[in-house]
Amino acid sequence: GSVSHLGYVMLGIFALNAQGLSGGLLQMVGHGLSTGALFLLVGMVYERRHTRLIADFGGLAASMPRFTFFFLLTTLASIGLPGLNGFVGEFLILLGAFKAAPVFAVLAALGVVLGAVYMLWMVQRVFFGPLTREENRSLGDLCPREWLLLLPVAALMLWIGLYPKPFLGRIEPAVAALLESARPGIAAPAGALHGQLDAQGGALRLPAALTPTPSRGE
Repeated sequence: GSVSHLGYVMLGIFALNAQGLSGGLLQMVGHGLSTGALFLLVGMVYERRHTRLIADFGGLAASMPRFTFFFLLTTLASIGLPGLNGFVGEFLILLGAFKAAPVFAVLAALGVVLGAVYMLWMVQRVFFGPLTREENRSLGDLCPREWLLLLPVAALMLWIGLYPKPFLGRIEPAVAALLESARPGIAAPAGALHGQLDAQGGALRLPAALTPTPSRGE
């Protein structure tokens, strides 16, 4: 949830390098989108059922398939699935943390796994399985007004996840200025944080400026 996401932001800040700070700033943007969308979706289902208890739901995918799609998309964005807004920020934060404090980076990576477990457990309990309550059978799916609210948010989550370059381009100057004032001479060159998708393998290929370099003694 929010505590986990903001914990990653703090990890990126305390890494005090270009990757960690840029990832932390991008993570704040992504967190605002995905968590805001989750609150919006919970409000929509609350209007229909007037309860927020997980035990009162189950099998909503059968009665609200379109709502389920948006909720699942937002959940996957929140847990950092590649291709969605939560991934790029977390990846850069972990990269910066590994350079600054590998032990904390490993612990943070374990937190990503645990966060995915409890979020997916919630989705499974609420949306999948049999419809055990009659009240959930007659729930209406998304109305046009709700579509108009959710589509722009979903588009932004996909945009940040698939093409983060414009966002990182706006972040880099502030990060470089902060690093230069805090630790002169360590600011990353402009454009160093723009990851590129390998056209053949589909993996995130980092520029040379982001890859760890051996120390003088190696």
